[in-house]
Amino acid sequence: MEENPNFFERVYQVVKLIPPGRVTSYGAIARYLGAAKSARMVGWALNNSHNMESIPAQRVVNRFGLLSGKYHFGGTNAMQQLLEAEGVKVKENQVQNFNDIFWDPATDL
Repeated sequence: MEENPNFFERVYQVVKLIPPGRVTSYGAIARYLGAAKSARMVGWALNNSHNMESIPAQRVVNRFGLLSGKYHFGGTNAMQQLLEAEGVKVKENQVQNFNDIFWDPATDL
């Protein structure tokens, strides 16, 4: 697994633009960046961002709205708590009303 700092920085730039109360997916970010098959690399970038307070990584979930990155947050419920503080409803580790609050950088930027 080779890290690509330029790609990571581009991921961070997109994630910073996700409005509070909205979520997107790893794949949507990868597609927006022109690397459609790099959703996993988007996840690596976000996992690498934990010491960067300005990166709202909690707003990125998998394509089904599942909190697949929750284990990379300090506590088992930290990701959910951060999302709920922004008004996102989460039940059983899945974002509710996912389609309604989904933010697609390809159409929203």
